[in-house]
Amino acid sequence: MVVCSLACWRCRWLLPLLLGLAIIMGIIALAGRGWLESESAPYVHQASLWESCTRGEQDLNWNCESLMDYGWGRAAAATYLVGFVILVICFALAVIAFSVEILRFNFVRGIGGLLFVVAAFQIIGLVIYPVKFAEEIPLTGDNMFSWAYGFGWASTVVVIGCAFFFCCLPNWEDEVLGNIKPTYYYSSPERAPYLN
Repeated sequence: MVVCSLACWRCRWLLPLLLGLAIIMGIIALAGRGWLESESAPYVHQASLWESCTRGEQDLNWNCESLMDYGWGRAAAATYLVGFVILVICFALAVIAFSVEILRFNFVRGIGGLLFVVAAFQIIGLVIYPVKFAEEIPLTGDNMFSWAYGFGWASTVVVIGCAFFFCCLPNWEDEVLGNIKPTYYYSSPERAPYLN
């Protein structure tokens, strides 16, 4: 019986698939309007990475203000976006690396290093946003950082996990390439009488 883990050549596509999942979550975070929302009715505030929208309790139309007018808004968007672009590049490099029959393990470790850079950029953007938003934008009622902001953090957590796996994968080079002969364990009849 062969166990399939990340150190198995047949399962080499798990890491690129996880990076693809991180990209999807990053797209949701970049496009979502749920970075900050009113916690309960009346829903008078919602914000994305790019803009902050408010409305009166009886008003149906949202009045939006661009966060790109603030230095911290540009910084948060730029750092998260730079991390996302590097993540897409890492995904492409991972697909190329695992498509080649002769896997270059130093190349894989380099992807892991780039993923740590992605995580650093994304964390910077995800920390700048709530701190400066709460300081600079007047909030009314109870507000919460919501689902799109959560997708940003989920993408970052997946990237950190993948970075560790990419950096550690070269330690199992022989297992991944199938260069190790299987080890069979058996007992002699004297040592295991219950097998008779």
